This record gives sequence, C-alpha cells and structure tokens, in this order.
Amino acid sequence: MNFLEVTGKTIEEALNKALNELNVTKEDVEVEVLEEPSRGFLGIIGNKLGKIRVTLKDRSEEIARNFIQDILDSMNINGEIEISKENNDLNINLKGEESTALIGRRGDTLDSLQFLTGLVVNKSAKGKVRVLIDIENYRQKRQQSLIRYAKKLAKDVVRNKKTIRLEAMNPYERRIIHSALQRDPYVTTHSEGVDPNRKVVITLKNK
Repeated sequence: MNFLEVTGKTIEEALNKALNELNVTKEDVEVEVLEEPSRGFLGIIGNKLGKIRVTLKDRSEEIARNFIQDILDSMNINGEIEISKENNDLNINLKGEESTALIGRRGDTLDSLQFLTGLVVNKSAKGKVRVLIDIENYRQKRQQSLIRYAKKLAKDVVRNKKTIRLEAMNPYERRIIHSALQRDPYVTTHSEGVDPNRKVVITLKNK
C-alpha cells in the first residue's frame, strides 16, 4: 500500500493511526492534511474529525545504496555506486577495478547481487521496482560477446548441417542469443530444458 487516508480527533491522532497501520516511522512518510478537525456547538454537537493522507516516501535509491555499500565494505572492496531511477527501473552501476570481483563467472555473482538487492528494495518500496545492476559496463560487453558467439555458431550450423545446443544460460542471455539470430535466413532458435539448466538450441530452418 503506497498511501493511506485516516481520520482522527486530531491530526496527531490520525497520523499515529496511519504509522501503526503501515508499520513505519514519521520519517518514512509524507503527510497531507485533507480536512482539519473542528469542534461543533459547545464542543459536543457536530464535531468534525480531521482527515489526512499519508504517503510512503520513495527510499528505493537509499535502500539499494546502503545494501550494496554494506556488501562492498564487508569484502573490503572500494567502488563507486551510481544510481538513477527511470519510472520503476532502478539502474545501478558500480565503478572501480576492485568492484569487478563481484561479477563472478559469466556474471553469476552479479546476477545474485542484482536479485538480492531487488528483494531488499521491494520489501519497502512504494511499488514494484525492477533493479538492474551493472559493473564496469560488463553487461554491455557480455551482450556484444554473445552476439558474436551466436553468429559464429549459426555459421557452424549451416556449414555442418548439424544442430548445436549451447551451454545453459540465464533468461537474459538466452534472449540475447534469440534476438541476435531472429532474422537469420538460414537458422532458427528455441530453448529447451528447465532453469537453471535451460539451453538455447540452434537448428537449420526447414529441417
């Protein structure tokens, strides 16, 4: 729930109700007074409750930065954290030679870091946030490498007239392979198997 509208005899009472229901502190919310409370005739008849709208602040950038910084500190890694948000995408780029230790084999460690950061951020986010993490432009370099690899294998399939099954890849990398060969006139691709062992298969068209 991103916001809550609450009534109370006083604004403070309404705010406390909202904070308790959202299980947050005053620092985590923005408060808008919709209706001021008022006392009726002789303070008895026609008393009007106050009404407020309490909205959770967007702390996704702060939460992500603190989480990643704690990991860097625990591993004694010096790195610069750059964060930008576009709509519901939180783009995070780590810079610094030492930070490349978080990439892992074929980006496995980087993918795990991205997954965990997403869990932490979405636990207290205003809405569903997609966390995207890169380190020293690794993902762009990996994408270019996979595209070259896909085109080389496509040529091998055509030359040898034999189907090729690639090593298991994550969904992101499989999409790159499929996209790279989508318009190839001689081969077609599909995936088979179950994650995490799902593989791309390259075959001749009309085979």
